[in-house]
Amino acid sequence: MPWPTRDEAWKLLNKYTHNPNLIKHALAVEAAMRAYARRLDGDVAQWGVVGLIHDFEYEKYPDLGPEGHPFKGAEILREKGWPEALIRGVQAHAPALTGITPESDMEKAIYAVDELTGLIVAVALVRPSKSILDVKVSSVKKKWKDKGFAAGVDRGDVEEGAEMLGVPLSEHIGVVLAAMQEIAGELGLDGS
Repeated sequence: MPWPTRDEAWKLLNKYTHNPNLIKHALAVEAAMRAYARRLDGDVAQWGVVGLIHDFEYEKYPDLGPEGHPFKGAEILREKGWPEALIRGVQAHAPALTGITPESDMEKAIYAVDELTGLIVAVALVRPSKSILDVKVSSVKKKWKDKGFAAGVDRGDVEEGAEMLGVPLSEHIGVVLAAMQEIAGELGLDGS
């Protein structure tokens, strides 16, 4: 089967995911993946699809491991006949679980951006404006150092992913932040 379209990926995401925050996370990761595809001469549409569906089955199968996320997602994608490169890309966002070491630029990017989007959202939400448009790289770096802030974000994964991509951490944060700012309204983070 050819690589699925964004519309097909969006339908799959919405079939399995109803939590608005999980949908917003998918959109944030999609935007970051598209930004990195442009930067690294990747296929913007393909990388975006990987970002959009990387957690598509998490709400329905939240247990991490062989019977749950992300293994159940890979099983569903294989049943649909979706390309193995896409499935590997999705699994690369969680190498500690899947054992899939990110190798391609797309795989490195999904690993690098996934957790970072959560931290950036958290930084936006503690601002009086609740707007990502007011967030700067320096704001994210300041909260980065506070390990109690957004404690669920694995900063080690973000650092390792940025290193795999050969991008300094501040620059990496800037790429992801700018991508998310472009869709601030969709993320509910435009201050309105």
